[in-house]
Amino acid sequence: MTASQRRSAWPVVAHVVLFLLTTVILAGALWYLGAGLWQTLAVAGAAVLLHVGAVTARRRPWEGYAIGALAMLVLVLTPLLGWSPVMLPSAVCFPLALWRLTGLVPVRSSVAALAVALLGIVLNELVTWARLPSGVSAWTHLVEGGLLMSVVGGVWLAALLVRRRHEARRRAESERLAAAVAEERAGIRRDLHDVIAHTVTVMVARIEAAAVTTADPATRRELGDIAETGRDAHQGLRAMLATVAPRADSRPGKVPISLDVLPDLVASAASPLHTVTFAEVGERRPLSLSAEVAVVRTVQEGVTNALRHLEPPVEVTVHLRWTPAEVVVEVRDDGGRAPRGGSGQGTGLMGIGERVSTAGGTLSIDDGDDGWVLRARLPTKEGA
Repeated sequence: MTASQRRSAWPVVAHVVLFLLTTVILAGALWYLGAGLWQTLAVAGAAVLLHVGAVTARRRPWEGYAIGALAMLVLVLTPLLGWSPVMLPSAVCFPLALWRLTGLVPVRSSVAALAVALLGIVLNELVTWARLPSGVSAWTHLVEGGLLMSVVGGVWLAALLVRRRHEARRRAESERLAAAVAEERAGIRRDLHDVIAHTVTVMVARIEAAAVTTADPATRRELGDIAETGRDAHQGLRAMLATVAPRADSRPGKVPISLDVLPDLVASAASPLHTVTFAEVGERRPLSLSAEVAVVRTVQEGVTNALRHLEPPVEVTVHLRWTPAEVVVEVRDDGGRAPRGGSGQGTGLMGIGERVSTAGGTLSIDDGDDGWVLRARLPTKEGA
C-alpha cells in the first residue's frame, strides 16, 4: 500500500472504529435494559453490515448500498419497545453509502436508490408507530420521519451537486488538454507549411530553371524527373498537413520572425526563370509580433504560390510601403507563361487571411489581366 493509499484509508478506519465502538456500547445497554440475546445480536450484526456496506460502496456502489439497505431492514424489523434504527450510531453508514452511490452511478439509478431510502423511512415509521403502547402520541414519529427524509434527500442532493461539479471540472480539463493537443498540431502544421513547403517549392522552381537552361538532353531529363519528384513530395506534404490540422490556425507563430529576413527570403526564390525582387518604401514603424509574423508569412505565401502555380518564366515583385498608421504588403506576379495545371487548392491563403485578421489587418486577392496581386494592410503600433 502506498503512502497516499494509507492516508486515504485513515478516514475509513476512523469512522469504523468510532461508530462500531458506540454501537457496541448501545448493544450492551440494550442487553442491560432487558433485550433478548437474539435481538442484541441482530442489532450488532446489522451494525457490522452497515459498515461493510459503506466500505464496499467505495468501489462497488450498488452492492454496498444493497448491504446497507438490508442492514437497515433488519434494524427496522427487530422488535424492541421504543426502538428506532436512527438511535444506532452505525446507521449513519447508510446515507454515506447513498452518497457514494449517487456520485458513481447514472442519475436515474441514484433516483431509484433515493426512492428505496425514502420507502425504508416510511416503513420504519409505520413499524415503530405500530409498536407504540396505547395512548402514546404518534406525532413524534411523524416529525422523525420528516427529518429523516430531509436528511436523506439533502445527502442525495448534495452528492449530486458535488458530482456535477466534478464532472464540470473533468470536462474543463479534457477541453484544456484537447485544446493543447490541437494547438500543438496546428503549430506543427504551421511550421511545415510556412518553412518546409516554401523551401520545397523554391527548390523545384530552381531545378526547373536549371533544366530549361542546360544544353545536355540527359541532364535536362534528369532534372525534370527530380522536379517532378519534388512536386510529388510537395503534394504529399500538403496531404499530411490536412491530416495533422484540417483547420488553419490563427494564432501567431511561437518563434519570433523579423522583417529583416525578407530580403534573403525573396533572394532565395530567384532563379534564371524566376525573377523575384523586393522593394521597401517609407520609414519602418514598430509592429506588434502578430503583425510582423503576418507580413513575413504573406510575402512567403505570395511568392510560393506564384512559383507553384505558374509556368516559368515568372516575374514576382514584393513591395512594402510604410506610413505612420499602417504597412501595406503587396506580392504581385506577371501571370507567367501560363497557369500550371493540376496544382489543387491548399489552405495557405486561408491561414494568411486569419493571421492578418488576428493582427488587426485586412487581406485582399486580385486577379488582373497581367497576374495576381496579394495585398495585406496591417496597422503599426502608432496606428493601432
